[in-house]
Amino acid sequence: MELSIQKWGNSAAVRLSTEFLSLLNVKLGDKLTVDIRPEGALLKPKRHVYALEDLVNQCDLNAGEPEDMATWRKLKPVGREKW
Repeated sequence: MELSIQKWGNSAAVRLSTEFLSLLNVKLGDKLTVDIRPEGALLKPKRHVYALEDLVNQCDLNAGEPEDMATWRKLKPVGREKW
């Protein structure tokens, strides 16, 4: 895939096609990170890094235990699990 650098106001820009965005699994408004390497630049989608506290805060503490957990808790160890 070949891209060209074009003037955009007082800056330079490279347009990314819909096909290219699809290959990166990104959409308009998403952010990319750029790693500069000796062989060129590497564009990667910026992915949100979740903190455990953020994930726990999304949990419903009154939801109760899923039905399959009761079955799981009754299973005997099959390896070197310690209870």
